[in-house]
Amino acid sequence: MTDYAHSDTAAKSRAQKALRLAGYVWERGITGPELLALPSATRRKLARAADTNPPSTEETWATVARMLSDKDEWAARHPEHPSARRAHTDEKLMWVKPPITPWP
Repeated sequence: MTDYAHSDTAAKSRAQKALRLAGYVWERGITGPELLALPSATRRKLARAADTNPPSTEETWATVARMLSDKDEWAARHPEHPSARRAHTDEKLMWVKPPITPWP
């Protein structure tokens, strides 16, 4: 009996899911480290917003974070390419909250 979780089909499915998530997350200007720092509940909501079932393993999220870093590096080398432009950076605040500066 074959273990589906470790099959080629499962690996292909995880890669496709990671690619969908990375595309959605990158468009919003979220970096790999920011993604991994998000609480798991927020990451699940983010996946659902991307019309994707949330990954069940940290491995998939780590893959997404690597893809984001790779895309950031590529975009920095090709700033004039249309694919280097993010369309929804205004939505980043919905997911990644900036630190609150305390009153002096």
